[in-house]
Amino acid sequence: MNRAWLGWIVLAVGMTGACSRRATGPAEAQPKAFGAALVLVSGDKQAAGVGSLLDQPVVVQANDEKGTAVAGALVKFAGAGGVTFDPDHGLTGSDGQFSTNVSLGGVHGRYQIVATTRDSAGRKAEIRVDEIALGYQETLGKQVSDIHCVRCHDSESTPERVSNHDNLSAQAHAFTDGATPNAMSDADLAAIISHGGAALGKSAEMPPYGNTLTKPEIDALIGLLRALADPPYRPQGIFYAGK
Repeated sequence: MNRAWLGWIVLAVGMTGACSRRATGPAEAQPKAFGAALVLVSGDKQAAGVGSLLDQPVVVQANDEKGTAVAGALVKFAGAGGVTFDPDHGLTGSDGQFSTNVSLGGVHGRYQIVATTRDSAGRKAEIRVDEIALGYQETLGKQVSDIHCVRCHDSESTPERVSNHDNLSAQAHAFTDGATPNAMSDADLAAIISHGGAALGKSAEMPPYGNTLTKPEIDALIGLLRALADPPYRPQGIFYAGK
């Protein structure tokens, strides 16, 4: 073989090896301090379409035995089912907090992600956070909710809207609160959405949407309620789908 060609092959192999080594990324950061516990700051029970990035980062805080925030503690995130994190590990900041952006897996349903840290003795402390991936129908339900429902059923105001939740005499339940809808059938939920709260002896402040929403939109809204419910909704009677 021509020596010039041999030299090019050796150079190419060497460059490929170097690229492979660089692709592994930097070594894991070493902790500068250790926390005894992790607490959730924000970002749990979010809902987004399958495979989507959650709107808000998940933020956790490392505390010592006295509940004081610890800076420089190593936090790692993990999850199954194709969930990804950006970044998946790092050191807590001066406020003791670490945040990550979470993208959900490609199957609709609940995903549990786990954040962990270790104390000075190597003992693991962890916190588990649930997030929800919405399928096609549930995503349509979220679009309907964002237009017609969230202003009363979400107590938090945003730059895009002012919440009307606290102005109601009978406060509307949050969609993540499963206690109320879990006790109702799909037919009852459809009746309330279509004909208003008074149709089932509930508050008349819940207006009727039967002339505003189509049946597929109402069904999608019910699907969203079932997906977000905490505790999770469990259908009664014979039910085979989704076992």
